[in-house]
Amino acid sequence: MIDTAMRLQKAARIILVGAPGVGKGTQAERLLARFPQLSTISSGDLLRDNVQHQTPLGIKAQTAMRTGALVPDVMILRLILHELKERNWIKTHPQTLNLNSSVMTAEPQDSDADLYVEQPSLAKQSPATSEDPSASFILDGFPRTANQATQLDNLISINLVISLRTPFDAIMERIAGRWIHAPSGRVYNTTFNPPKIVGRDDVTGEPLSKRDDDNEETWRERLKKFEETSEPLLEHYARKGVVWEVTGNSSDEISPKLFQEFENRFVATN
Repeated sequence: MIDTAMRLQKAARIILVGAPGVGKGTQAERLLARFPQLSTISSGDLLRDNVQHQTPLGIKAQTAMRTGALVPDVMILRLILHELKERNWIKTHPQTLNLNSSVMTAEPQDSDADLYVEQPSLAKQSPATSEDPSASFILDGFPRTANQATQLDNLISINLVISLRTPFDAIMERIAGRWIHAPSGRVYNTTFNPPKIVGRDDVTGEPLSKRDDDNEETWRERLKKFEETSEPLLEHYARKGVVWEVTGNSSDEISPKLFQEFENRFVATN
């Protein structure tokens, strides 16, 4: 049963943008827990699932990865489009498309849906995105660049881009306190999630270790690369009026502000 105070009044289509170490994963988990109508769509999970099940698109993506190439944006977009259609959150229209100087009228079959991705300029109408509150999601892993966002605009209209900001010193403090159990991937932090026994994994008792890249030089370079791509991405969505920025030194400081803004925008008031 969904708490009526937390019931959404319209669909929320969200992207979280934040530097490495800022806590995007934590904020996403907290949003999902607080607003049960909200779900997550992860481009990485969709890709792995399609490769594992050897779908036609998964086979194409796997071929690209085996050559060392990045999976093309068009493949990721088609994965997202297919997932939204499977959930009945998006529908394509019967339409007229101009292909090779010939006109054809088509029903909204899967092959026609692909045209929105492969040749979106040919589409007379964009797919219709459901505004039902149950069609609310956080899109994870895509888009990461302004160019990807432009392509995504042809499929769905994002209505909230959350820009998470944490000072570099606060991020480095988190990284300095981070320890991992390498065999399992369990992560601890001496500041907010310490192991029960200092330096030991809670489950196995084995020694914890530091990641090789958990150092200031590496993180400064990662943050620099993030800023180079994120600023144009945020500018793209700022022009659409959907960017909201929140700043805090910790996830616990950011979450209450984020919850309030989300409720102001999407939660029905009695």
